[in-house]
Amino acid sequence: MPDCIVLLKLGVVMSKTKKILIVDDEQDILAYFEAMFQDNGYDTVLAKDGIEGFELAKSEKPDLITLDITMPRRSGLKIYQQYKKHPALKHIPIIIVTAVDEFLEIFLDELKELEPPEGIFYKPIDPKEIMKMIVNILSH
Repeated sequence: MPDCIVLLKLGVVMSKTKKILIVDDEQDILAYFEAMFQDNGYDTVLAKDGIEGFELAKSEKPDLITLDITMPRRSGLKIYQQYKKHPALKHIPIIIVTAVDEFLEIFLDELKELEPPEGIFYKPIDPKEIMKMIVNILSH
């Protein structure tokens, strides 16, 4: 069960559902993550590339971001750096999702001046493992 803020006021339960921004250029991955996260009680926002994801992060203020690192227009690496340098976004936990592990070494080498991501997963994703990590991150 995701961590929710629950307020009791005059017998009414109000909760703030956690929101996850999913950034991936593969439509199948977007649909898969959206269904999995929603089935586990999270709200989702979808972005088909890093530029759209960065703009949505500023407007939607997600609680967590899943970010593919191999995307057209601008790589996930560049977008990750933008997130971690932006004053309003740098606190948002990010889970990196990648299909190609050779990009990971490049990615980690270029992150030395930035906080590392909260998690890294290789495609295909183990749904139990990523959900376990998300619940853990969002419960703090």
